[in-house]
Amino acid sequence: YPADRKRQVMAVLGSTTPLTTVTVTVAAAALVACATALKMFGRGGRCRVGSALPREKGAIYLDYAATCPIYPDVARAMVPYLFDHWGNPSSAHAYGEPCRKAVALARERIARMLRCDDASEIIFCSCGSEADNWAIRGAMEATGRTHVVTSAIEHPAILECVKTLEEKATIVGCDARGFVSAAEVAEAVRPGETAVVSVMLANNEVGSVVDVKAIVDAVKAKDPLVVVHADAAQAVGKIPVDVKSLGVDALTLVGHKFGAPKGVAALYVKRPLVLPSFLRGGGQEEGRRAGTEAVPNVVALGEAAQVWIDQQDAIIEWSTAMRDRLLRRLRFELRGFEDRLYVNGPLAALLSSEKDHHHHTSAVSTTTTRALPNVLSFAVAGVPASKVLHEVRDSVAASASAACHSDSTSVSSVLLAVGVPEDVARGTFRLSVGRHTTPGEVDRAAKLLAAAIRPYL
Repeated sequence: YPADRKRQVMAVLGSTTPLTTVTVTVAAAALVACATALKMFGRGGRCRVGSALPREKGAIYLDYAATCPIYPDVARAMVPYLFDHWGNPSSAHAYGEPCRKAVALARERIARMLRCDDASEIIFCSCGSEADNWAIRGAMEATGRTHVVTSAIEHPAILECVKTLEEKATIVGCDARGFVSAAEVAEAVRPGETAVVSVMLANNEVGSVVDVKAIVDAVKAKDPLVVVHADAAQAVGKIPVDVKSLGVDALTLVGHKFGAPKGVAALYVKRPLVLPSFLRGGGQEEGRRAGTEAVPNVVALGEAAQVWIDQQDAIIEWSTAMRDRLLRRLRFELRGFEDRLYVNGPLAALLSSEKDHHHHTSAVSTTTTRALPNVLSFAVAGVPASKVLHEVRDSVAASASAACHSDSTSVSSVLLAVGVPEDVARGTFRLSVGRHTTPGEVDRAAKLLAAAIRPYL
């Protein structure tokens, strides 16, 4: 066994015997593995909410909105499909059967997570960008219409697709909290011309949760043939998502946003709607999406869905607690500069509550504020957030704006859409926590960020 494994064994056994005199047995190595697993996994085999994960170069991870760590229990579920069951799920022989069953189980789990009664309405694809583009282009082809309505706070996967349509698209704004008005969306609909309305369920920068159900009702009242799509990449795995309650025709979910690896996503398409295949090729996914399913990734997506089913309440409660703790610690570390501190979006009430209660307020309800439990858009006016994050990049991992353009110095289009002043927008930190964020990490990150911010104040 390598020296590092021997050191692990000695640490577990509390021994100080020199490594050169130690013979590490298989049983002792297994003991270390079991001890490590018991810290992370509960007796039921499900990874504990709040358990720490290994860090990249020791950096504290506060960028769950950019990508979520692969949950240990999800990674564990993938392993058999990397080594033992590697067949093509479309094959009729012995190698294909276990893979075919695994894909079917994953589909059922995702359907349960979304409160979808028909698992065949879940179609696997490669990423959220594919699903979003497919929903828009597919709706236009299916309806024979050419007009699209979306909002100014959408992900680039939507906005860049819509830009190619030029005058055939209408982009509606939002209010100061990041909410999109159902009335304004309906007003933009052109009966007989509008093919699809696409509005995100939750925003990745300010954490606003949009009232998609109200948008669906308003749009359908004006023209029931308009397809309504919701990009739920940031919502799934963070808040409950019920496609029946929302009433949407299509919905995007993305694996790497809630514990699965990158390279897998799904598009929910409510029957009887049929979106023409975005990729031409084989007959996979009942002929709706060509390309052999990436079975390990699909299995992971299904396991991540099951994690949510099993731990939904705990994940929401923990994420909310870590988010609010982070704000309290940042305010404490930056005391004396309260007039420079801001919270953007629907959680602006958090900052005023903290001020009113002298840093000891209870959490603002995520439900009543219609906000994601894990995203904090925290700003220090006049401070260059991108420079601060560059300085602490080996200690704290976070974003100054949306992760897809985090290396840019331009002001975020989302912050501009919600009316954040430019000096506040440039000083905005998008901090996001998750299932494996710990109180110690939050406290340490607040100290490190504050220390890097102070020289600019």
